[in-house]
Amino acid sequence: MPLARAAEAAGHTVAFTGRRSAVGPEVGSVLYPTGTDRPPKRQPLRVVSVERELREFRDGFAGWIARERAVAVHDLCLEWRPDLVVCDETDFGSMVAAERLGLPHATVLVSAAGSFVHRALAAEPADPELAGLSPDLVLSPFPPSLRDPGAAHCFRTVTGAHSRADGPPTVYFTLGTVFNLESGDLFARVLAGLRDLDVDVVATVGRQIDPEELGPQPDRIRIERYLPQSAVLPRCSAVVSHAGSGSVLGALAYGLPSVLLPMGADQPLNAARCEELGVARTLDAVRATPGDVADAVSSVLSDPSYRTSAERVRDEIRGLRGPEHAVRLLEGLV
Repeated sequence: MPLARAAEAAGHTVAFTGRRSAVGPEVGSVLYPTGTDRPPKRQPLRVVSVERELREFRDGFAGWIARERAVAVHDLCLEWRPDLVVCDETDFGSMVAAERLGLPHATVLVSAAGSFVHRALAAEPADPELAGLSPDLVLSPFPPSLRDPGAAHCFRTVTGAHSRADGPPTVYFTLGTVFNLESGDLFARVLAGLRDLDVDVVATVGRQIDPEELGPQPDRIRIERYLPQSAVLPRCSAVVSHAGSGSVLGALAYGLPSVLLPMGADQPLNAARCEELGVARTLDAVRATPGDVADAVSSVLSDPSYRTSAERVRDEIRGLRGPEHAVRLLEGLV
């Protein structure tokens, strides 16, 4: 979104394409729906298996999803005639469509730890057309210490500034916008642990979940379907999340330590990298008790090393050039 908004501010016309159910009202730009729309549904919490996630990624993103999107985005480009295609690093179908049409295209890295996509595609021979993909430009919203950019150009998507008030610390709790529906009783267990602490809590459960499902809460625990992170994180002292790449980057942009409960996709690898950097503690999402949650949150709040390490990454993010820099690089492709 910051990249799209910077492109619009520079006078460019921007349109999005993707499944309609995956696009929230905050996008606001032109949307061309593509792909089979599969509205999210509730699923049980599963034991984490990196190998299973890698296999499902190959079969889906590098398999039938790529084939479906290659056709849909190809047809859209013939109709709308863009000068440039920008997609995320896992949208192989859009890359295939752009290369077939001879359109310049750029990719944006979306996995915080960086190794998930590489491991998934290296495990088995990829489709020859996917193996030969070569974007004209690669952009990374992650600081180099979090993810080695390689040939990618890093840019900043958010600059965190704090406005915390006096009083108990505030903890932000989120399980993202996909795995929130695959979390079983995790919302209830985490909130039970946070209730035992002298902290204020802001939790978001996603648009498909009714906060009333979680029952009555103390006044110091606020549960909403959705809130912009930019409105919440400046007030916070720590974040509890599923280790999704966006949640990890948001916490670090504000110099906040985290407690991470990875459930799938790139989350276990993101959590491992955050532990290596000393910015987070990780819990088992299936086995963690409310007491485990309370202990972990207390630890990252009371041990200053977590905050110091997170602020070190925050300062690194602040030193990156903004999305306007990325737009200038994109302009050089057309």
